[in-house]
Amino acid sequence: QVQLVEYGGGLVQAGGSLRLSCVPSGRTFSHYAMGWFRQAPGKEREFVAAISWGGGITYYADSVKGRFTISRDNAKNTMYLQMNSLKPEDTAVYYCAAGRATTNNALEYNYWGQGTQVTVSS
Repeated sequence: QVQLVEYGGGLVQAGGSLRLSCVPSGRTFSHYAMGWFRQAPGKEREFVAAISWGGGITYYADSVKGRFTISRDNAKNTMYLQMNSLKPEDTAVYYCAAGRATTNNALEYNYWGQGTQVTVSS
């Protein structure tokens, strides 16, 4: 069974940093685009960042541009989200996803992780 597992969530003060990791199991995702989405309480799931299978193309939501960096290491079959200058409004459950297209559209992603909580205190 294909699974994506997120690591690295936690509690951090505003202005701090966290790095999330996403590790697939059951198959390699080196030829899949991957993305990060997040969902805050009472809100819809929203796009955060996406990266092409080779890592050469990245997209970011305007709300995180300049603060977050998405990357991947296909040799380690791992994707990352480096989050700097965190704000309380970044508090959410963060999900990684894999699909065939590098896109901000959640419907284009076929595989999803269970999510990891990120809480930013003010």
